[in-house]
This record gives sequence, C-alpha cells and structure tokens, in this order.
Amino acid sequence: MKKGAFGLSFLALIALSSAIGCAVSSATMEPTSGKVGSDPGNIREAGPKHVKPSGKNQLASFSGGCFWGTEDVFRQIPGVVATAVGYTGGHTVNPSYEDVCSHTTGHAETVLVEYDPSKVSYKKLLSVFWENHDPTTVNRQGPDIGSNYRSAIWVYSPAQAEIARQSLNEAQKKLTHSIVTEIRYAEPFYLAEDYHQQYDEKHGTHFCPVNHGS
Repeated sequence: MKKGAFGLSFLALIALSSAIGCAVSSATMEPTSGKVGSDPGNIREAGPKHVKPSGKNQLASFSGGCFWGTEDVFRQIPGVVATAVGYTGGHTVNPSYEDVCSHTTGHAETVLVEYDPSKVSYKKLLSVFWENHDPTTVNRQGPDIGSNYRSAIWVYSPAQAEIARQSLNEAQKKLTHSIVTEIRYAEPFYLAEDYHQQYDEKHGTHFCPVNHGS
C-alpha cells in the first residue's frame, strides 16, 4: 500500500506496517488453505461480470480501505463460505494493482464475499463492515489515501440495497461525523493478483483494519 507522508514517527510506523502492498513481491507468498474458500461466486471460471453463488448462497461486496484486512475480518465470520479480493467500480478493464495504485482507474479495493444466509444474515455482514473501518473519511482509511481506499457497499439486488440503506441510517445514529459510504449496484469485479488473496491469513498479520468512525 502507498505509504502516507506523516511527520510523526508513530504514524510513520503505522503507515509502514499497514501500507506495504505495492512493494510486496509475489515470490514471498505461500499458498493458503482453510475452511473458508477462495472462489466466491465461482469467479475464477465465471469471470468479472458473471459471478454466481452456489446453491442458495448469496454474494456481498464491500470496500473498506485496504482489502487485506477487510478480507481477513470477513473470513472470521461463521456462515461466510468464500472470499476474494479485487477491484471494482472503475473504468479500466483488467486493472493491475499498480494501475489501481496510480489512482487513475477509478477502482476501489474490494472484498467479494459468498455467504450462507441460513447461517449469517446480510444485515450481520453490514454490521461487521461498519465496525471494522471508518466510514466517515473520504477516500482514506488511516494512512492509506486515495479513491481506491474509499468506503462502498456493492449490492446485488434491490433487497440488499434497501437493507444497506437501513443499515447506514442505523450506523449514522452512532456517529458524530457524516457517513460517506457509497451504496452502488455491483459492477465487474476483477480479481487481484494471487499474492494479495488471503494476505493476512497467509502471514498471520492483522495490519489493515482501522477503528470505526466517530
């Protein structure tokens, strides 16, 4: 991730710890395994525009800053079947991480989640989303700055859109500052490079999530 320019050494340390993605080589990564899958919506075969969950599962997508930490949070939720990180909401086809880091493609770092609604509700996933990032900062999460770090909920149906709006209103009651989170219908989701997938799970790190807004 792009390191912010802060004068205080403490903030610089945070930036170094949570914002190193742009400089990481795929050669340092190890394969991941676990009970939560890594192919939500069968995206690896279906492609960016044709994701479809298995059986009665459903899809959800969230942008909450650094996608490493956001994905890690959702992989801990019982009922989540699979997750992957990628880029959505932009105008460039098949963007690379370097493209997105240039802040010229319009994409947001996003987590695609497939979940079993008999085990976890969409409302619960939204609650997790609000509690694990700051929805009151424009194009920023902690030391990570840029439109690719914006807060957004990408919905897959009118029902999800309505639940998301209600959830936003409830979250706003707990905050002093205004929520800036976008609620938009899902757009093509481009998988991020393999070395970004399940990053925190591979490395045992929990760098990226920041405290929720105030």
